[in-house]
Amino acid sequence: MLTIPVIGLPIAATDYAGAVAWAIEHARAGDRAYAVEAANTHVAALARSDVAFGEAMGRFDLICPDGMPLVWVLNSRLAAADKLADRVYGPTLMLETLKASAGVGDLRHFLLGGKPATLAKLTQAFASRCPGAVIAGTHAPPFGEWPADEFDRICQKLRESGANLIWVGLGCPRQEHWIAAHKDRLPPGVYFGIGAAFAFHAGEVRQAPPVLQRMGLEWLYRLCMEPRRLGQRYLTYNSLFLYHFLRDKTRG
Repeated sequence: MLTIPVIGLPIAATDYAGAVAWAIEHARAGDRAYAVEAANTHVAALARSDVAFGEAMGRFDLICPDGMPLVWVLNSRLAAADKLADRVYGPTLMLETLKASAGVGDLRHFLLGGKPATLAKLTQAFASRCPGAVIAGTHAPPFGEWPADEFDRICQKLRESGANLIWVGLGCPRQEHWIAAHKDRLPPGVYFGIGAAFAFHAGEVRQAPPVLQRMGLEWLYRLCMEPRRLGQRYLTYNSLFLYHFLRDKTRG
C-alpha cells in the first residue's frame, strides 16, 4: 500500500475499502500482531514532537488518514486519478470492519478498554447495527496503574475468545504506547488504536455533523462540546501540525 510521509508520519493513501481489506487479510494471516492507527493532526504532531510517541508509531503497520488535513496533504501529492474522496475516520472504520465481518466465521472482534457499562452499550449497539458480526469478548482494565498481571490477563482473554480483530480504546497516546510496547508478545491479530470510537458508538459522546467533518472542522465541534478537556490539546497540536507542515514545505 502506498504511503506518503506527512510531517514525518507515513500515512497510507487508502480509503475505507482498502483499509478494511488490509485488516481482514492480516487478521486471517494469524502469524503475528499487526497494529493499525487512524491518525489525525494530533497524532501526527505528537509523533513529530514527542520522541517516545514517534518511536511507538514507528511500530505500527498501517496508519490511515483520519483527519481531513492529512487527506488534503496526501491529495496534493497524488495523481488526479488516485486522489482520496474522504478520510478514513476511526469510528467509521470500526463500523465498516464489523459490517464486512458479519456472518464470516473466522473473523471475531474483541473490545479492550473503557468502562464495563460502556462495553455493554457497545456490544448492544453493534448487535443492532452490525448483525452477524461476532463480539467474542470484552475487557475493561482498571483505571490508573494496572496490576502487574494485567497484561497476562488480557492475553489470556484474547486467546480464549479467538478474536483476531482487537479494538483498543485506552485513549491517545496510552493505547498507541501499549500496543507498540507489547506488539511482540500479543496474540496474533490486528490491533486498532481507536480513540474516542467507543464513546461515540456507545452514545456517550456526540459526533460532529457530517458537513463539519468534511470541512475538517470536527475539532471545532468537539472543542465546543468539551472546551476544558480539549482546548489545550487542539491549540497545541493543531499549531504544531501547521508549523511542521509549513517548515517541511519551505525546506522542500
